[in-house]
Amino acid sequence: MATSAQPGQLGLAGSAGAEALATSGTASTEGPERPGPLQDETLGVASVPSQWRGVQGIRGETKSCQTASITTAEASVQARKHVDAEVQTEIPEPVSLPSVPRYNGPRLAAFLRKVEAMVTRELNKNWQSHAFDGFEVNWAEQQQTVTCLHTLSYPPAQGQGLHVTGVSWNSTGSVVACAYGRLDDGDWSTLRSFVCAWNLDRRGLSPQQPSAVVEVPSAAMCLAFHPTRPSHVAGGLYSGEVLVWDMSRPEDPLLWRTGLMDDTHTDPVYQVVWLPEPRHSHRFQVLSVAADGKVLLWQGAGAGRLQLSAGFALAVQQLPRNTKLKKPSRGETEVGATAVAFSSFDPSLFVLGTEGGFPLKCSLTAEDAAVTRMPSSVPLRAPAQFTFAPHGGPVYSVSCSPFHRNLFLSAGTDGHVHLYSMLQAQPLTSLQLSHKYLFAVRWSPVRPLVFAAASGEGDVQLFDLQKSSQKPAVSVRQTEDESPVYCLEFNCQQTQLLAAGDAKGTVKVWQLSSEFTEQGARETEHLDQLASEVAS
Repeated sequence: MATSAQPGQLGLAGSAGAEALATSGTASTEGPERPGPLQDETLGVASVPSQWRGVQGIRGETKSCQTASITTAEASVQARKHVDAEVQTEIPEPVSLPSVPRYNGPRLAAFLRKVEAMVTRELNKNWQSHAFDGFEVNWAEQQQTVTCLHTLSYPPAQGQGLHVTGVSWNSTGSVVACAYGRLDDGDWSTLRSFVCAWNLDRRGLSPQQPSAVVEVPSAAMCLAFHPTRPSHVAGGLYSGEVLVWDMSRPEDPLLWRTGLMDDTHTDPVYQVVWLPEPRHSHRFQVLSVAADGKVLLWQGAGAGRLQLSAGFALAVQQLPRNTKLKKPSRGETEVGATAVAFSSFDPSLFVLGTEGGFPLKCSLTAEDAAVTRMPSSVPLRAPAQFTFAPHGGPVYSVSCSPFHRNLFLSAGTDGHVHLYSMLQAQPLTSLQLSHKYLFAVRWSPVRPLVFAAASGEGDVQLFDLQKSSQKPAVSVRQTEDESPVYCLEFNCQQTQLLAAGDAKGTVKVWQLSSEFTEQGARETEHLDQLASEVAS
């Protein structure tokens, strides 16, 4: 039962209201029939709506956030305007072709039968002719004279009075290098020297500023570029050492060196040559020839060292006695080697020039042990197989023909060039080119009958055996004061170039005339005839 209060009653406040309520409560216990100020009454449900939710709703807050405004831009591009144009040729006018008469078959057949024998005879004659043997079309401009293209030098080397002792062209034919040393008398074993290179294809070539310079601790006697690596060059020193440099590394050019050990030469190295390894044709080793009588083969090893792989020694008692030689001095056993040349037809066959003046035919496949007391980490063998008639003094240079397997040239201090055949001891011919020493001789790489020689009188002489076997075809003056020319080399890539070095410390690059670079008709046959006529 719910108790409901009248509005007037609910309006009582304070202590009076409380007292009234207490009195009514007490009176009600006396009985339902007892009248009082409050009476029980059944009323409807009174509802009081909650104000809490409304108050909480008022306290609510609404928040929002916005990212930075995005800037947009519009751009348009327009392709380039194209213009089309049309042309129209004139209306072709019909061309009236002359009427071709119908050929007469029987008459044509009769003509062909009539000339058949004559045409066949001429064709056979042309087929058997050798008029154009060896002829090659040369579209280059004809050069009528031998001219000097470049005069190269290194002033610091000239200031020390050094000579150009060797020259070499790299595998591309664009770079020429020279070794600076001395070939005259005097104590110059500790003299510092240089190896210099010039790139002739470089724009702004300075003749007195080499493209690369390597300082060498001892006089450089010879050098040779690698056959396939254009920047690698090997050199031999007066001290007996053999070194290999990379000319493209100016800060640290040294690749390998032999060092001063028991295997090293004890006398000056006069020539170095690159040879392919027998089992690896793409890999090369260095062969060195020296005045101590040893011919040594070196391979690049670790730690920048050249390691001896094979060796040969020349002993007097082991020389072939097929020709009369001077008796050696008492106690002399070694034969000093001064020059070497390899055959273009047999990679194991080579010719040595000696201080005794006699060339030697030698072989890399020789098996006999050398009689020598020189120490070596590998067994030394005796390479000599045949001895040729001697010059009147030491042989300074030898060169094998690139066009004939049996022919080679030698030049010596007697001023003569000898043309030898591998088949006989006596020379086929002997030419006196100078009253002084001859220091170098080289076959032409393109002309079978042409060779060049460097004289002690300051000349470079070019011989053409097709024209004359007694006097040079051209003689050019290398030095004005007749200082000796010590070395020369043909350029196998640019065959019109020849480099020569002299005692003044200069390298001159000569441009040859066309007559020395263009092979003549039947020239190879003339070379074969020259070899066979005298050798028979």
